[in-house]
Order: sequence, then structure tokens, then C-alpha cells
Amino acid sequence: MAAPLAASAEAALLLLVLSVLAAVALRCGDALSLDLYDESCPEAEAAVTVAVRQAMANDRTVAAGLLRMHFHDCFVRGCDGSVLLDSTANVTAEKDGPPNVSLHAFYVIDNAKRALEALCPGVVSCADILALAARDAVALSGGPWWVVAVGGGTGRLSLANETTALPGPTASFDQLKQAFHGRGLSTKDLVALSGAHTLGFAHCSSFQNRIRVPAFQGAADPSLSPSFAAALRRACPANNTVRAAGSGLDATSAAFDNTYYRMLQAGRGLLSSDEALLTHPKTRAFVALYAASQEAFFRAFAKSMLRMAALNGGDEVRANCRRVNSS
Repeated sequence: MAAPLAASAEAALLLLVLSVLAAVALRCGDALSLDLYDESCPEAEAAVTVAVRQAMANDRTVAAGLLRMHFHDCFVRGCDGSVLLDSTANVTAEKDGPPNVSLHAFYVIDNAKRALEALCPGVVSCADILALAARDAVALSGGPWWVVAVGGGTGRLSLANETTALPGPTASFDQLKQAFHGRGLSTKDLVALSGAHTLGFAHCSSFQNRIRVPAFQGAADPSLSPSFAAALRRACPANNTVRAAGSGLDATSAAFDNTYYRMLQAGRGLLSSDEALLTHPKTRAFVALYAASQEAFFRAFAKSMLRMAALNGGDEVRANCRRVNSS
């Protein structure tokens, strides 16, 4: 198995509990394994890491893109790589559904797949490549490293209309809870995986509902810090025509850390779905825990990512991640 990525002091501490995480991974799904490619493609993880590292060196947004892509894949048909499929003349694929049109960094998966097909043709699934790439994106951004349970096949069906099931930026606590519990994930998983918002950027449209609220005569949501709301209103003026305008999801949006939770406690959570974590005693307690301890957040995030891997599905190893194999 590939050596763990050196990322941060906190991430290094987590390597002490990899045996625990491995036990969790083995329970993620009957078809998953910790050493599937050790003999059939021993350089599999290293090849994915190279592709991710090279892309991140040129584009700081790649890490968030890969992590978001993995979530959006797993929450529709399970972690089956269906989000990677291109639309055809007859079928509009997931990547072209409304919640996914802003997904990017698909080329990183393409690059990794080409390298793997040269090393070991027909062995490593696109779903596994995406799961490994998301893990590497987190670790290379300073976050935890975990053992990815591999062996998840790739699905052959991808439908844009199924992406409406993805929880959006304005989701309430009840909507988030329903989405996560419906996929076998707990309330703790909900809070831990929401921490992925420590990476990345949101366009104005994702939080416009918080900075100009009709019910408050166009004023900002009072749960926002006044100075934070003012900064967001300046970044996103009412007559904004700049498509790229928006805000980082937290103050350290290129680093995987626990700043997201600390900002949430300070009234600086960007999205309604972030603020929703403070509306229930149980989720509010987890927010407080992860705000106080980055190590606790890292442990919980790694375990929740492994639990999400239980949503594996599909049985194909595609030659090209963008299209199904010929029958």
C-alpha cells in the first residue's frame, strides 16, 4: 500500500490510529478491500497521488473540486463514478445536472486513469480513482490521510434529473438530516463531512439569500456577524454582474483545517446549510467539539469518509472514465 502523505502535524498524529480506520474500512462494504491492488496494480495509489499533486501545483482550486466531486458522486447512486460520465445524444448525465454544472477538475481523474491504464490495463475502477483522489486532495491540503477501501465498481447509468436529491446550499437541518440518514450516515457524519467546506469557494448565488433577506427588507440574516455580512455584501453587490464573484467558504479556503467550525461559531458561516448545524443541540455540540480540537475533527472526518464509502455501487472497470465500456 502506498506510503501515507506527509501533510501536517495533526495529520501525522492520525497515522497512529490507521489500524482503527482500517477496521472501519473493512466494514464499509462486502466488495471493498484494503489491499485489492497490492498485487494486481501495486503503483495504483502512487499514480493517483502524482496526478493530484501535479494538478494542485498549478491550480489551488483542484483540491476542493475533487472533494466536492466525490461527495456529489456518492450521494446520487453511491460511490460508483457515475458523476464522471459525459452526457450523450440520448442521456443528460449527472455532471450536467443543475447542482453539478460548477464541478471541475475532471481532467485530474482522466490523467490518473491514463497513467493507470498504461501501468495495469483494466484493473483500477474510476470510482476508486475518484475516492483516492479525494483523499489525496485532503491530505495534500494539510488534512488527514486515511486508508481508502477499494474495489468499488463503476456504474453504467448517470442521470441529471437524479441530482436534485443532492442537499443544496439553502438546505435546512431537517433536509440535511433526511439526506444523510437516507444514505445510512449519522448526524455526527453530517457535521464532520460538512467540514469539507473548509476548502473551496462559493459564488454569490449560493449565499445571496443570507445577505439580502426579503423578510428583513433586504437586510442581512441577523445570525451573520455584521462585519462579515457587510464584507459579503461588498463582494456581491445587488447589481452584481461578475459571474466569478463570491467568497471563500472559510478564511483559509485552500487549507484543510478546522477554521470552518470556528467561523461558524463566530457568525461567519457562509451558507444556510452551514448555519443549519447550529440549529440543533446535537449538531451544535459537534460543531463546538471540532472548533475546539482540529485533531477530533480530522479523526471524525476520516471515519465519516470511510462510512460514506459504504455507498459503493456498480461493477464495471471503465477504460475511459467519461464513457461506459462497449457492450
